[in-house]
Amino acid sequence: MSAVAAKPAAGGAMNPTAMGVGIVMLLILLGICWYVAPGLGLMALIGIIIGGVLIGFGTHFVPVGGAPAAMGQAPGIATGVAMLAAGAGLAGLFGGAWAAEQGTVIAVVTGGVGGGLMMAITCMMVNFVYVFGMGIPAASGKVKADPITGDTQAEYKSQGTEGHGLPFVSFVGGVVGGILGGAGGTLIYLMLLDLYKVTLPTMMSATEAQIMPIAVSAAGMFAVGMFLVNAVLTAYNITGTIEGPHDPKFKRWPRSVVASAVASALCGIVAILIVVI
Repeated sequence: MSAVAAKPAAGGAMNPTAMGVGIVMLLILLGICWYVAPGLGLMALIGIIIGGVLIGFGTHFVPVGGAPAAMGQAPGIATGVAMLAAGAGLAGLFGGAWAAEQGTVIAVVTGGVGGGLMMAITCMMVNFVYVFGMGIPAASGKVKADPITGDTQAEYKSQGTEGHGLPFVSFVGGVVGGILGGAGGTLIYLMLLDLYKVTLPTMMSATEAQIMPIAVSAAGMFAVGMFLVNAVLTAYNITGTIEGPHDPKFKRWPRSVVASAVASALCGIVAILIVVI
């Protein structure tokens, strides 16, 4: 019960100085890329940063309950932020990669649908387990009424808990988070794939058809790695559990967005420099 009653750490407040430093670092990294790899390299980095921001922002929508949720003492899915966000994002990334030949817009949308579908199925099965397996209703401990349906929560919340199950707003938040994460991961993959398809043939003295397996593999590995980096950063920002967009912790998202942008830029430069130097 102590884990449920614990208050958020002091790091919940915004630090304007730190965020300002992060923005300066982001501009410096963009400047380095513009100097070393202008044109396609810079465009790829901008796409990677946007993808990372989508991942970081989208993770705040995902309802995560951790160990308390497994005991029916907190709303959300009984796993960690990074694991759940990575699962949703990778599901979207695989879908987007499958549609890569259809163009950037269609592939990104497909990736978003894949991530959202994965989260929708997960949230539905989790509620089945809560309701029919554990015999508990879905109730939030953060709001008096569901912001979407208007259903009151207090009469369904067990005494001594922070709520349990997945309220409707948490379900919707999970789907939205999956869509944003899947779209962000797919965008990172596509930006790197387009860059590698142009640079690797010259670098390796081979045709585009010959280097495609290498380009796809490298872009996929970097995209997965960047997704995990952004998911873990957001997990530190959330510090524990979160119910979704109605949770007070959701207001921390600006700090996570800046951190994700800087981390994505740094990782993106590494992914770009291996083919332009």
